[in-house]
Amino acid sequence: MIDAEYEELDGAEGELDLADTDNLPWLESDEEDEDAGGLDTGQIFGFAALLIVLLAAVVGAVWYVSSRTAGSEAVADGSVIAAPAGPIKERPEDPGGKTFAGTGNVAPVVGEGGTREAVVAAPEAAPTPKPSPAAGAAPAAAAPDMSGVGVQLAAYSSRARAEQGWGDLIRRTDALAGVKHRVVEGKVDIGTVYRLQAIAATRAEADALCTALKADGLDCQVK
Repeated sequence: MIDAEYEELDGAEGELDLADTDNLPWLESDEEDEDAGGLDTGQIFGFAALLIVLLAAVVGAVWYVSSRTAGSEAVADGSVIAAPAGPIKERPEDPGGKTFAGTGNVAPVVGEGGTREAVVAAPEAAPTPKPSPAAGAAPAAAAPDMSGVGVQLAAYSSRARAEQGWGDLIRRTDALAGVKHRVVEGKVDIGTVYRLQAIAATRAEADALCTALKADGLDCQVK
């Protein structure tokens, strides 16, 4: 009898203690999965509302542009253009067109056997003669005579400096008054130099001039 009671308890424990509201997961349908994978109704309405707003914006922009363009066009006011005061058509002063002098004169005259007076062309103007030099024009002045014995006074780096040096020397001494001078170009180790020389007719005059220059404190050398 005790064994029979244990068997009844074992049979009761072998059953699952499930409530009426509990379901087995492998027996549930796939309806929830299908609902999770689709679009929400709210999302669909939101997307449709966005499309409507965009379409309304495009239509409004087109209407605004077309209304501005239409407003700038000329509007007929029903007025009548007045006719001119004078006649619409006038007879021209030259019905056949303007006729120039000499038009059509050659062919009729020649065809009738007549002749026309030849017109001599105007002679060409004679070329203007080139001006000739004046008969009494004096020849170019002859170059001054620079021959003679030279009394070298100084050497310069340019011809212009040599000429300037001559002007300075004749202001420092009366011995060079009325004396001619020359600038002689020479080559030395340092390059080209320009020697300033006073000119004397003879060696004796050159020596006397150099002596006078030294008396005034100037250096010189007879060449």
